[in-house]
Amino acid sequence: MPGAVKVFGSPSSAEVARVLACLFEKDVEFQLIRVDSFRGAKRMPQYLKLQPHGEALTFEDGNVTLVESRKIIRHIADKYKNQGNPDLIGTGALERSSIEQWLQTEAQSFDVPSADMVYSLAYLPPTTQLDGAAGGKQPTADGARCEDEQQDGRDRQYSRQGQGGAGAGAGGGGRDGQMNAAHRQKVEEMQQLFEKSRKELSKVLDIYEQRLEEAEYLAGDKFTLADLSHLPNADRLAADPRTLRMLQSRRNVSRWWADISGRESWKHVKSLNRPPSAEAPF
Repeated sequence: MPGAVKVFGSPSSAEVARVLACLFEKDVEFQLIRVDSFRGAKRMPQYLKLQPHGEALTFEDGNVTLVESRKIIRHIADKYKNQGNPDLIGTGALERSSIEQWLQTEAQSFDVPSADMVYSLAYLPPTTQLDGAAGGKQPTADGARCEDEQQDGRDRQYSRQGQGGAGAGAGGGGRDGQMNAAHRQKVEEMQQLFEKSRKELSKVLDIYEQRLEEAEYLAGDKFTLADLSHLPNADRLAADPRTLRMLQSRRNVSRWWADISGRESWKHVKSLNRPPSAEAPF
């Protein structure tokens, strides 16, 4: 029944984007009800009844309500197997087993380090380069500290000029010092997270590189849920030059990413991303 499928969430969420890509692949009509998870009490009452804790995603299909994206795409691919892309979940037991294996690999080995890398890069200087790529260098804790110490000096000078004297600026400088010390600590933490995640993800991508030497896609020679599930986080890696290199430096992974990211379903998902309107009701 048209309109029976509803997706509550924002297309900018990786969980929501994964579900939307699957719906487009299967040609399933759905209603996207945009929910800004940062708006707290302004969220839709009907959404809060479904998700009182305000999770990023809620999916309704008739009497079925689900909140985990990978369970949702399995549900979509199975229930709507006779429409849209027929290959997403496979046909025989062997195909399904292979798809499930790579779905588990994405969820358990790819998802966390890729998400952590994207998160950590938001805190690191834009000059951060991966694997010593040309055009910059890997930031160190000392480098971040030096940069912050220079900023400390600028802040203290601005404080003295703005408040009319060194005495007035001293108090502000103290507070600035505390704030910059906290910033330095955060940068160092994010640098450690970045390095840990990079090493973990590199191992996973090396496995992918070997697998994609043997097959066009992860689960075989057809695009399936195993590939689709990678789209949201891999897209974020590809959007930053500092992490794009991880995909481009592996010939088979690079070919695979160019293929799956160019699918019409994913282009449709990306077209749905738009800045939240201040006048939006939720």
